[in-house]
Amino acid sequence: MPEPVFRHLDDQDVPWQAVKRQRNADGSIAEVREKWLSFSADPQYLSLYAQYDPGMIVRRHGHFSPHVVFVISGGLWCADRWCPAGTHIELPSGAAFGPFRAGDEGAVLFEVMMGDPRSWGELPELVEALRAAQGVEALPDPPLEYPPWLSDLRQHWVAPPSGDFVP
Repeated sequence: MPEPVFRHLDDQDVPWQAVKRQRNADGSIAEVREKWLSFSADPQYLSLYAQYDPGMIVRRHGHFSPHVVFVISGGLWCADRWCPAGTHIELPSGAAFGPFRAGDEGAVLFEVMMGDPRSWGELPELVEALRAAQGVEALPDPPLEYPPWLSDLRQHWVAPPSGDFVP
């Protein structure tokens, strides 16, 4: 019989991973860091705790599954909508949101993807314009330790919402 699994943010078994980086206009480096608290193959799902450094920008994207985001502290812009602490965002499968830009305090999020958690991006001109306006340079994605049953799709830009794309 299955048993509950308990995790704490201090668990040594759950390391912080930098998932995105950028060079800010002042030369400093900003990141998004995540702790993958639960990552299951069957059924597929991912729950994570994320920290966005102030001003961090993330492309407009969707996931290959429904996705829920809850802003715990700080806040971020999702396109032109400000999402302060306490904001709940539901992203249905096939939908896209963003680009995101963390506020002056950064942002702390709790996220759950209920299926294949990998993302696809769309409308790259939106994130390019936002980076240019903020004087931000995108840096290469840091390597991630994905489970053996998944491959990295962070550079994937187009996925038909119809679900015709098979990762």
